[in-house]
Amino acid sequence: MPTVERARLRMEHELDQARREGWKAVKLIHGYGSSGAGGALRTELQKTLRKAAHEGSIRALIAGEDWRLSDETTWSLLQRFPEWKRDSDLGRNNRGVSIVIF
Repeated sequence: MPTVERARLRMEHELDQARREGWKAVKLIHGYGSSGAGGALRTELQKTLRKAAHEGSIRALIAGEDWRLSDETTWSLLQRFPEWKRDSDLGRNNRGVSIVIF
C-alpha cells in the first residue's frame, strides 16, 4: 500500500503522461479504503484533484459517487464522448474511482 504522498506523485505522473498522449479524460482508480469508511488515499487524491480543477490545471473532476447521468458534468462529458456511456462504473456510486477531465 503506497503512502499518500507516493500515491499523489504517481497520480500526477500518470495524469501528465495521459495529457501528453492527448487523452481528454481518464478514470482514476484510487480505491475506497479497506475500512469501508473511505481511505486516506481517496480523500487526499480527490482533494488534490479538486485543487487542480479550481486552479485550472484540469478541466473538471467527477467523483465516483457523482459519475451518473443526472450529474451535469458527467452528462457534459458523455455528450462529447458517448463511448463513456459503456463505462462499467457509470451510475454505480463507486467511490473508489474518479473521472479526470483535461
